[in-house]
Amino acid sequence: MTYYVVAHFHYVLSLGAVYALFAAYYYWVPAKILGKPYNELLGQIHFWSLSIGVNLTFMPQHFLGLAGMPRRIPDYPDSFEGWNLISSLGSIISIVATVLFIYIIYDTLAQPEDTLANDPWAVPAFFTSPRGAGVTKAATTLEWAITSPPAFHAFEGQLPVQSVNPPPPLGRPPPLTGWIKKNF
Repeated sequence: MTYYVVAHFHYVLSLGAVYALFAAYYYWVPAKILGKPYNELLGQIHFWSLSIGVNLTFMPQHFLGLAGMPRRIPDYPDSFEGWNLISSLGSIISIVATVLFIYIIYDTLAQPEDTLANDPWAVPAFFTSPRGAGVTKAATTLEWAITSPPAFHAFEGQLPVQSVNPPPPLGRPPPLTGWIKKNF
């Protein structure tokens, strides 16, 4: 077997799982779990540097595999040196991106308490056009209808899965018992 197997495996399985974990962190942890924002610019730098790093790491390994470089060898012919150097540089970029992600976690934890709105996806009204071209959007699922982070036992029981009724207005959620009885 050649390095093509290594490259394909890491592209399909490993990176799929890694990017899913990063997406879950950026979606859930700041808004719902911690209630603190993260630096979006650093998050975008992290995404792009990691994407460049992993592509520089694993794309040359496809070429090495097609050229016949076997897996699990302690030394390789000099003809493979160029692609291995590019792959090594890509892994260094990926390490730097991972260190940046650790800093983003630290920076998020160092934020003061209660600095995030209940619905971080809401678009403020001043972004809408007076001619009606813009539409104010907000997340309308039940998870964003309660405070961030949610209180322990935020609901008194299992809620039925429905999407017919809109959630309560953001910023001032009504008492949960009355709202649940009325809308569910």
